[in-house]
Amino acid sequence: MRAKRLNSSMIDRIAFDDLNGTLAVRFRNGRRYFYSGVPADMFDAMCTAVSPGRYFNANVRGRFACRPDPVQARFRPGFEDQPPAALSR
Repeated sequence: MRAKRLNSSMIDRIAFDDLNGTLAVRFRNGRRYFYSGVPADMFDAMCTAVSPGRYFNANVRGRFACRPDPVQARFRPGFEDQPPAALSR
């Protein structure tokens, strides 16, 4: 696993799992998403991009399968206000 904090107004930190090609992106708003099937060279390019946010928008967003961090989703604001049936999903 490789990780890097970025100098970006949009992205706080990225991490890459070389074994399964998963790019984890933590945005400045605190949300984290996982992108599957991302080539390793895209992680390297984001690390050195003049604008990591622009690189992400042009090359990653909408081009790879994406899922939100499941642990983070459990603890989002308002989570405790949901009825029990909503929590068991």
